[in-house]
Amino acid sequence: MTRYEPAIDLDAIDAIDMHVHIEIDHHGHASLPDDLTAAASKYFSTNAPRPDLDSVADYYRAQNMAAVVFTVDAETNLDHVPLSSAEIAAGAARHNDVLIPFGSVDPHRPDALDRARRLIDESGVRGFKFHPTVQGFDPSHESTYPFYALLQDAGVTALFHTGQTGIGAGLPGGRGLRLALSNPMLLDSVAADFPDLQIVMAHPSVPWQDEALSVATHKHNTWIDLSGWSPKYFPAELVRYANSILKKRVLFGSDFPMLTPERWR
Repeated sequence: MTRYEPAIDLDAIDAIDMHVHIEIDHHGHASLPDDLTAAASKYFSTNAPRPDLDSVADYYRAQNMAAVVFTVDAETNLDHVPLSSAEIAAGAARHNDVLIPFGSVDPHRPDALDRARRLIDESGVRGFKFHPTVQGFDPSHESTYPFYALLQDAGVTALFHTGQTGIGAGLPGGRGLRLALSNPMLLDSVAADFPDLQIVMAHPSVPWQDEALSVATHKHNTWIDLSGWSPKYFPAELVRYANSILKKRVLFGSDFPMLTPERWR
């Protein structure tokens, strides 16, 4: 597969969307089991189609934006074969004028580090997406530290889901998924122990918005992306910080395809 190298004209685009999911591959395989896809659609009140990577690239090109694209490898916790991060990176290489690939590796895999190294060295991913609730792991546990050390040494970004999630919402027991694993305060020790690792806390972190703002204020290797919520529903405290002391460390993100960047126009 072709290794990704960016060719984005930053002066020509309007924005970079930091949070875009690839939810179906070119074989028609979905990133989530059917029941979780349906629950997320209900939670977001959308029946939007799930575009493949080429369609995502076309969409963002038409928006005059670039996009960070990824999937989530949660095979151990969900018992569902994930999309291939290597294939996503290869697709991004075909569309390197608009797409930036992040990888994802199930942290429970015994060969997780080897997979991550290959995605960095061979595929050229620029970061990794983690979803502690969906992947079923505590991001502050020291068993994950070798992973963070690898990312820090490679100079790639760690993007963590934080706060509430629509995945599993409304299903019995939330389908066994634990929200507490996505408390952004769990990332405080990660940011402290890996000061050169750039950490993005995705979404308004409800019900832990104050925790996310506290971490971002104290640890300047942390960032917040605004994906997953319509702007009109942002918590007031988040808006206040985004317009003041965190103005340069709050990032645009949509959560496409569940939410579209048109809501920001």
